[in-house]
Amino acid sequence: MTTTKLEPQRGPPAPRTGGQTMKAVVQTHYSPAPENLFRTAQIDRPTIGGGEVLVRVHAASVDRGTWHIMAGLPYPIRLAGFGIRRPKYPNPGRSLAGTVEAVDAGASGFASGDQVYGTCNGSFAEYATVRTDQLAPKPSNLTFQQAAAAPISAVTALQGLRDRGRVQPGHKVLIVGASGGVGTFAVQIAKAFGAEVTGVCSTGKVDLVRSLGADHVIDYTAGDVDAGQRYDVVLDTGGHRSLRRLRRTLTPRGTLVIVGSETDGRWLGGFDRTIRALLLSPFVSQKLAPLASSENAGDLIVLTGLVESGQVTPVVDRTYPLEEAAAAIRHMLDGKARGKLVVSVSPSGMQTPHPGSTP
Repeated sequence: MTTTKLEPQRGPPAPRTGGQTMKAVVQTHYSPAPENLFRTAQIDRPTIGGGEVLVRVHAASVDRGTWHIMAGLPYPIRLAGFGIRRPKYPNPGRSLAGTVEAVDAGASGFASGDQVYGTCNGSFAEYATVRTDQLAPKPSNLTFQQAAAAPISAVTALQGLRDRGRVQPGHKVLIVGASGGVGTFAVQIAKAFGAEVTGVCSTGKVDLVRSLGADHVIDYTAGDVDAGQRYDVVLDTGGHRSLRRLRRTLTPRGTLVIVGSETDGRWLGGFDRTIRALLLSPFVSQKLAPLASSENAGDLIVLTGLVESGQVTPVVDRTYPLEEAAAAIRHMLDGKARGKLVVSVSPSGMQTPHPGSTP
């Protein structure tokens, strides 16, 4: 299970009167398979509540959290407020980039027409309500597609390396899953922090990871991750390698940051490894630090600085129209994605970069 902190936001607002509707993805039941699960329908446009803004969504993106909410797995997610028998929120989209349409009287910092990016419930739709503490101005040198790829995956990478790993210049950092959504950001952020970075990926993605600035790349199909080199920080973004194996890659006082761990378990879904890490960490010299990332505007602003300085650029593998959101999730589940998968909601989602940007 991914250890991104999945928390339901404010409940769905009451429908706007006056017949204003929007196109959105609708899900009526849980299923681990996206095929035939979603339909696109005209539904009521949401209205803003206290401290919220209404955003016209131009693009959204897919991550493992999207799948967990869609599937209702592992089961504790349902108990956390996402619906026991059926989805409480009929749209699993979580990240977006778009334009502010309206601002609640109690909200500050944003105005109609602002280009923004952030996280919310229900971003696979033409409009979404977003809390201002989870929204920030869009980086000026990114398209809406690129910006939509960043809020969850990039913030997860940032918090894992900065807050858990405490990466410093000169540190040797290993990124397991370096070609994925979190991994592609992690390689670039670790380099921005001055680390010597080694990325782990499959054969067909070695070129991508190297192009992101990794100093070394390990093809896990041809070589062992724990082949002798020791690292100050290991960021594990997926799979389910044993703690023993990962600890062998660490220096005696190194830090293991567990961002993701995926199994087919319906009750723990990989979270058992996180529990073992928490129990073991006090008794070993190494630090075993699972990450439950928390989306917030402050880290989005930090990320914007890294993006606009040219140190971090989102990697967008493919873009799908709203009607094909299920296909985007399937492509992610198949493990074929190189970077992020984006759902384009409006023609503005195809916006060209700001002059001088790094595409």
